[in-house]
Amino acid sequence: MAEKINIQDIARLANVSTGTVSRALNNKPDVNPETRERILRIVEEQGYVPSSTAIGLVSGRSRLISVLVPALTWPLVSELMLKVAEIVEASSYEIVLYSISSSNHLRDCGKVIDRILATRMTAGLLAIFPGQSAQHLTQLQRHSFPVVLVDDQNPPIEGIPWIGADNRGGAYEATRYLIGLGHQRIACIQGPMKYKVSNDRYQGYKDALQEAGIPLDPALVLEGDFMPVGGNKCARTLLTLPKAERPTAIFAQSDLMAYGVMSAASEFGLSIPKDISLVGFDDNPSSAHMQPALTTIQQPFGAMGQQAIELLLQLIEQPRLYYQGPYENKRQILSEHAPRIQLPTSLMIRDTCRKLPKRVSHTSYRHKQAMSG
Repeated sequence: MAEKINIQDIARLANVSTGTVSRALNNKPDVNPETRERILRIVEEQGYVPSSTAIGLVSGRSRLISVLVPALTWPLVSELMLKVAEIVEASSYEIVLYSISSSNHLRDCGKVIDRILATRMTAGLLAIFPGQSAQHLTQLQRHSFPVVLVDDQNPPIEGIPWIGADNRGGAYEATRYLIGLGHQRIACIQGPMKYKVSNDRYQGYKDALQEAGIPLDPALVLEGDFMPVGGNKCARTLLTLPKAERPTAIFAQSDLMAYGVMSAASEFGLSIPKDISLVGFDDNPSSAHMQPALTTIQQPFGAMGQQAIELLLQLIEQPRLYYQGPYENKRQILSEHAPRIQLPTSLMIRDTCRKLPKRVSHTSYRHKQAMSG
């Protein structure tokens, strides 16, 4: 019977309604303690595993949450999803995972949104780094469907709660760290400039140079693709400059591009950090294990995942915190109060940077010679 038992069987054995079983399993306060204990004892005796879908159908409310992610091989997804799964596991909800391919992300995302609206199988959507597909999320927003966006590639969408990292502040900190080590010819390998994240990190780089009074050299700013191939290609261009014009340090806007810089330096017979210093951005799991270990800016992926899923659960469970007024005005009211959360980054100092030796000027040298004479 354990394999076939359902919520109706539990209700019959406990002599209560299926709605009472649902409330007891979801730990709702409006269930008599003795009744709850009887239901839970029968559940244990029968080996019943409750289905979130079944409970949702009985209670008239879905217990599933959609999570939209880019390709699962993307290294930035795992830490964020681990925290999301941890929070959901402690709730009465379960996750329905949708992965969109990099080649057909617009088409795939559109299909997911259409399916969500058609079936109403899930109670809300957490969209993680949807890229250009974020434009489809406005369709859900127009239907007052709870959505939270974790993104760094597009400006926040009006009316949709948004969580991201302080990319500009992180890039500023990376560049300022290199300046503090005595570097002035600091190259910046950008991500694709069609993305907001690339522009934000470039602005942080410029902020640090301007603060230090270092002129921006356009020859040291190249556009990559966030991938190792792009980092390698840009590094080759920088390293073929005349020695006096080469950068002494490179800020790569992603760890993957920093890996490409490492391989290019090796091909040119250069040592990191002896010949050139390097800072990345993201703190991928493998960055601490590179040879040498990569100095980088750590994005708070765990905290981003936690705050995003907690916010989505609040939107679902306590909509009055965000929606105020008649139902038909939900979009307008949420647009005015949709949270925008930007989390700070951290500089992870490892082994790919070195302090430049101070140069002795000719004036100082002649002064020392006179003093010794």
